[in-house]
Amino acid sequence: MTYAIAGLPPETFAPLFALSDAELAASGARRVTANADRGFPCRVSLEDARAGERLLLVNHASNDCAGPYRSAFAIFVREGAQRARHVDCLPPVFRGRPLSLRAYDAAGDLVAARLSPADEGHDAAIRELLADPRVDRIDAHNAAHGCFAARIEREGDPA
Repeated sequence: MTYAIAGLPPETFAPLFALSDAELAASGARRVTANADRGFPCRVSLEDARAGERLLLVNHASNDCAGPYRSAFAIFVREGAQRARHVDCLPPVFRGRPLSLRAYDAAGDLVAARLSPADEGHDAAIRELLADPRVDRIDAHNAAHGCFAARIEREGDPA
């Protein structure tokens, strides 16, 4: 089974970069500058920002459903990032990070989940979850911080 992992659409966040710090704060977001080459994972490029790069820290609803499994948390978005798309391979932002893989049905209800240790079995866990016909998509979250990392879908499904 082939799967795709795509970054979030950059156009969703582009207008935010033009806002003042006060306007960002009023919307619950803030501007940050990466102070290390790791620890600022961009959800558009699916790569860590490098030290000195500007990002926004915003709240993002990854499972934006009306039901009890609605999920939202803080994410980083790098200024000028290009949307990544990885087919049957893992993005750089997954390397060295344990993941919580949450499998949802089309209504946004959780049907299965896996904890995948850093660099050990992410691919196998993704394939196992997608083999379940009830699974519409998987949301990967960084296991330690809980933040949304990326959406995983069967290849051929809209990403």
